[in-house]
Amino acid sequence: MPERKLLRVLAGETVFPPPIWLMRQAGRYLPEYRETRARAGGFLDLCYNPDLATEVTLQPIRRFGFDAAILFSDILVIPDALRRNVRFVQGEGPQMDPIAPHEIAGLDPTNAETHLAPVIATVTRLRAELPEETTLIGFCGAPWTVATYMIAGHGTPDQGPARRFAYQHPEAMDELLELLAEMSAEYLIRQLQAGADCVQIFDSWAGVLDELSFHRFSIGPTRRIVERVRAAVPQARIIGFPKGAGPLLPAYREGTGVDAVGLDWSVPFSFAADLQRQGPVQGNLDPLRLIAGGRALDEGIDAILRSLGHGPLIFNLGHGITPDAPIAHVEHLVERVRRGG
Repeated sequence: MPERKLLRVLAGETVFPPPIWLMRQAGRYLPEYRETRARAGGFLDLCYNPDLATEVTLQPIRRFGFDAAILFSDILVIPDALRRNVRFVQGEGPQMDPIAPHEIAGLDPTNAETHLAPVIATVTRLRAELPEETTLIGFCGAPWTVATYMIAGHGTPDQGPARRFAYQHPEAMDELLELLAEMSAEYLIRQLQAGADCVQIFDSWAGVLDELSFHRFSIGPTRRIVERVRAAVPQARIIGFPKGAGPLLPAYREGTGVDAVGLDWSVPFSFAADLQRQGPVQGNLDPLRLIAGGRALDEGIDAILRSLGHGPLIFNLGHGITPDAPIAHVEHLVERVRRGG
C-alpha cells in the first residue's frame, strides 16, 4: 500500500520534502467549491450533505495533490447539535443564540450522535474515495474556541465576552468546557472509527487568554479530549493548533499530549525549531505571502524548509487559506515545497 507521509511525520519521522496540506484548502478560492456551495443551499446544509461534503473535500486533492485531505465541516456543528440555533449570515459569519450561565446545565447532548451522523458518513465516503497515499484528517474545535462563539453568539475581535464570562462565572465556564470536551472527544472517536487517519483540534482563539486562563481553559479541556480519544483509539494521532499561543506552546504540547503542534505565522523559527526537538510541528507560512506570491512567497517557503525541514515537519499555512488566494500561487507553493525549495 502506498505510504501516507503525513502519518510518518506524526510518528516522529523526518520526511523531506515534507508532506503538505493547507488549512481551509476546500473553500471559496476554488471556483468548483463556489459552484458546489451554490447548489447546497445554506452552509450547514453543505456540511450535513455527505455527497456534497465529500465532493468539496476532494476538490483540492484533485487539483493540487495535497498529501492530506481534511474533512469538510465546521467547528460549530457541536453547538448546532446542542440546538443553539447556529446560522451562517452572508458577510457576517456564524451567529447563534448567546448562552447564559443558567442555561448550561440544561444543554442536552443526547441527540448529538444522530445529528452528526451525516458528517461521519462523509468520513466513511472520503476514506473509500481518496487515493491510498492521501491522509484523511478529521477535526473538531477546541472547547474554549467553541465556547467563545456560544457565549458571544458570534465572533468578536478579542473574545471579550467569553473572557469576562470565564472570570465572572468560572464554575459555569468549567461546566460548559467539560460538556464540550466530552462531546468533542466522542465526535473525534467516531471520525477515527469511520476512517480518519488522524485528527486536528482547532483552538483558534487560544491566543486571547492570559497564562492562568490558558492552562485552565485551553490546555485542560484539550487534554481531556486527547485522553478520552486515546482511551478508545489507543494509536490515535492528534494535531493541536492553539493559534496565538506563542511562548505557551511548549506548555501546550506537554500539557495536552498531542502528537504535533500547529504553529501560526508569528512563531519565530528559532522558537519553532526548539519546539520541534520535542516532536513534530506543523506550519507556518503567512497566508498573505500566498496572496502576494513572487519573492514574498518564495522567501517564506524557503525559510520554513531551511529552519524546520531537518526535523519532523508538516508544511502548512499559519492559519487558513483566504478566499482571494490565487490558484496559480497555490500551485507554485506545492511545486516549490515538493522540490525542497
